Amino acid sequence: MNTKKKIVYFDMDGVLVNFQSGIDQLDLYHKIEYREKYDEVPGIFGTMKPNEDMIDLFNAMFSDERYDCYVLSTAPWENPSASSDKVEWIQKYLPKAYKRLILSHNKHLNVGDYLIDDRTANGAGEFGGELLQYGVTHTIEDLKELFLNNN
Repeated sequence: MNTKKKIVYFDMDGVLVNFQSGIDQLDLYHKIEYREKYDEVPGIFGTMKPNEDMIDLFNAMFSDERYDCYVLSTAPWENPSASSDKVEWIQKYLPKAYKRLILSHNKHLNVGDYLIDDRTANGAGEFGGELLQYGVTHTIEDLKELFLNNN
């Protein structure tokens, strides 16, 4: 019997994090100044709200002996506060993952079974395991069925 835990990575922006919630909080000046590059707004990653369903899924899987869960995200080079904002966000909304946060522009270099990401950028499309595109090919219900209801 194979008892090896499945390694599962969760992306932050667009998966665990509601990216649009950060944009919605910007004042008009920042919306105009950073149009089409909102991820460069200083401090924006600290203002974003969680996607509660995905937080619940992460917590359920984290407590499940079948899975070894991590957060795998990218911090934009052009935004010096992004890395620290993401660490603080994890501490606030997902403290279990505090030392399980990996920031990389090369997600394909991480070894694992699954990557839950909303995009194929930053190496996600070349991930060696299975890419589950949240909001594209997989809904929260699909992910719950796959990971929690699949005994």
